[in-house]
Amino acid sequence: MANETAGTRVAVITGGSRGLGRNTAVNLSGRGVDVIFTYRANQKEAESLIREVEATGRKAAGFRLNTGDLRALDGFVADVRKTLHGWGRDRFDYLVNNAGGSLHANFEQTTEEQFDEIVNVHFKGVYFLTQKLLPLMKDGGRIVNISSGLARFALPGTSVYGATKGAVEVLTRYLAKELGPRGITANVVAPGAIQTDFSGGMVRDNPEVNKRVAEMTALGRAGVPDDIGPMIAALLSDENRWVNGQRIEVSGGMAL
Repeated sequence: MANETAGTRVAVITGGSRGLGRNTAVNLSGRGVDVIFTYRANQKEAESLIREVEATGRKAAGFRLNTGDLRALDGFVADVRKTLHGWGRDRFDYLVNNAGGSLHANFEQTTEEQFDEIVNVHFKGVYFLTQKLLPLMKDGGRIVNISSGLARFALPGTSVYGATKGAVEVLTRYLAKELGPRGITANVVAPGAIQTDFSGGMVRDNPEVNKRVAEMTALGRAGVPDDIGPMIAALLSDENRWVNGQRIEVSGGMAL
């Protein structure tokens, strides 16, 4: 669009209202990036993020979306297009596929319904939402997919979650290869155990789990959102434009 603001960039972040997604959104806004994000259910958290981003002088818009519901993806893409136009743009720059939930069930006890729910959110949704958003992504844009340390090391009870994150890591290399002609990079950030409300706040609120994580980690503590959001924001910056097709684990040295 002719009136697109020079230098202003826009990020689309799934699962942006809480935890790592929220921290990433705030860090990007601090770097002058406008933010479009999704949230699963909590509108108050979404509204508070909008206020927090706007307090930095940037724009923000949040939309309710279950990324595992493929029927809802076209509606979200339309919302992104409409929001961009309202901001005087026709393209966005960064995509962070962060939305997700957890499942703790041993392999022998995992049901097909549980399997499908995790796969739909963590892999199928990532695959097809990225595909549907590509026409709105600027050439030279950047994709960051969120994986997990559990794609590298195995802890009992996380077979589906870890396997889908492994699938996302392979997909990311294909995205880097196939989108290279458009100058779009694709990388994976794989956090270790972080103190958020993920998994019902297990790492943050359960002292035994927190202690076990700290003992597994070279730096001697569990991670916090501020260990991850700034790193993702930095990875998306021009200084890291030559990083492509890579898996970067941000875990403080967990399970080395």
